[in-house]
Amino acid sequence: MNWSNKLTQGRFASAVSAFILGGLAALSFAPVGWFLLVFLSLAGLLQLVDQASPRRAFLLGWLFGLGLFGVGVSWVYVSLHVYGGMPSWLAAVAVFLFCAALALFPAIAAWATARHSAPGVLRLLLVFPLMWTGTEWVRGWFFTGFPWLAAGYAQAPSGLLAGFAPVFGAYGVSWLTAFAAAALVWLGRSLWLPGKWLAPFALLLALLGAGEGLKHVDWTKPTGKPVTVALVQGNVPQEMKWRPEQVMQTLADYAAHVRAARAELIVLPETAFPVFYQDLPPSYLAELRTLAAERGADILAGVPTGDLSGDYYNSVASIGKAPPQFYHKHHLVAFGEFVPPGFGWIVKVLHIPLSDFARGGKDQAPIEAAGQKVAVNICYEDVFGEEIVRALPEATLLVNVTNDAWFGDSFAGWQHAQMSQMRALEAGRTMLRATNTGVTAIIDEKGRVVSALPEFTTATLTGEAQGFEGMTPYARWGNAPVVLLLLSLLGVVALRVKP
Repeated sequence: MNWSNKLTQGRFASAVSAFILGGLAALSFAPVGWFLLVFLSLAGLLQLVDQASPRRAFLLGWLFGLGLFGVGVSWVYVSLHVYGGMPSWLAAVAVFLFCAALALFPAIAAWATARHSAPGVLRLLLVFPLMWTGTEWVRGWFFTGFPWLAAGYAQAPSGLLAGFAPVFGAYGVSWLTAFAAAALVWLGRSLWLPGKWLAPFALLLALLGAGEGLKHVDWTKPTGKPVTVALVQGNVPQEMKWRPEQVMQTLADYAAHVRAARAELIVLPETAFPVFYQDLPPSYLAELRTLAAERGADILAGVPTGDLSGDYYNSVASIGKAPPQFYHKHHLVAFGEFVPPGFGWIVKVLHIPLSDFARGGKDQAPIEAAGQKVAVNICYEDVFGEEIVRALPEATLLVNVTNDAWFGDSFAGWQHAQMSQMRALEAGRTMLRATNTGVTAIIDEKGRVVSALPEFTTATLTGEAQGFEGMTPYARWGNAPVVLLLLSLLGVVALRVKP
């Protein structure tokens, strides 16, 4: 075999390896949760990139991203084809293009790492973590943001670096994850060199030891007595949810769940009531208020507010002993809840009802219910840590209401729940999740799932939730320290970029 054939085979093998490493990285997230894979996968990618030209590194990073998102977010196909009615071939093409676009972010990180002229160890430890985390952060806000599968989430709730989450947040944990992967590469290259392995080994040991130690720090403290909660999982099929002939049956079913609940706080999922709040039958609202009053309880229910002739919102309403209060969703999902200019055709193809919501205020007061100050967030909002902590320190409890039925029986539900676990860790607060099809769960202030319902079952999860007060470092400073670190490092490494 001549040298050119060997080179071709080597390039093909590295390309396939990058793709496989990305797919394996997806398994480090829920529901599989093999969190060690994220370290090994990133280390494998870095090893490939560090020996490649910038152009080749871009391709390897893109293939890694294609494997990561192709495995991790393939559930988008379900919403497009099964519920959106898009032909299977067209849905498959759309998902590929979506994953290919997301893969550009790790591609840019790999390209920038390979292009830098820093000596070997500095490029590993300084440049790669910076570029990886920087592109994740941009992905978290660009075009309203899609932070799904950011490396830090693999550590929630009990991974080796989870203790850093209340200090630096998800992006800080991402940076530390990439740093640990770089240290692994350094260690691997030093193992057979006498005495040279001690420095990377000590670095890894210190990092992981600090992560373990921080798990035992209580950044917040309990306030008041625990409240009894009932989280309703209605399990209304997505194809039936918005049908006019189904509305009264849905309302009756949720009333039955409320009637059977014995709790101080009863939470119903996102848009549990598939009709505008002001269009609910007065007798229905009166019955819910009576039921709540008899139990000394408060109900939080997802319901659209406003009307089609003006602004309307994706909201949560309180019903019960406390005065009526509302939370209106602030961070809307492109195409699902608002239509970017020029993209109205997508909504028509997918038949999305109520697809142009108005945006709620940025700083809404917590809802006072069941003796708690509840920071409500709706569906996708709980993937943005910097937005959840806005309600602190006033809020004592976090509540997320969600409808992930759009994504069927896929990874989506548990991936979404894992991001809620990260929010609980960051805020040092209990997180209650009431969802239509799952994952309905009680998550404690350490991000651990205390109890959860099986997905795609009709049931009510009951238990207790403890309110907390105080501020974690992340709740106090948000992403600012990590962003400042990234900008500082960017200024340093920019001095050594190859011309």
